[in-house]
Amino acid sequence: MTPPSGPGIGELIGLGLTVAAFVALGVGGGYWIGEISGIGVLCSFVGLALGIIAAFVVAYRKIHRYL
Repeated sequence: MTPPSGPGIGELIGLGLTVAAFVALGVGGGYWIGEISGIGVLCSFVGLALGIIAAFVVAYRKIHRYL
């Protein structure tokens, strides 16, 4: 029997948690900076964008070896 060629369930769960953490930290960090600087919601959107970009980079690096 040949081993499965794709990622296991543990790896996929870890990937999902990592992506969620990066997005949440981006939004939370943006909100926190917005409150301190007085800019407000704009920083939350910038943090969201940075969190999504970081999550994409991490996900791509983890999945790239299976492509």
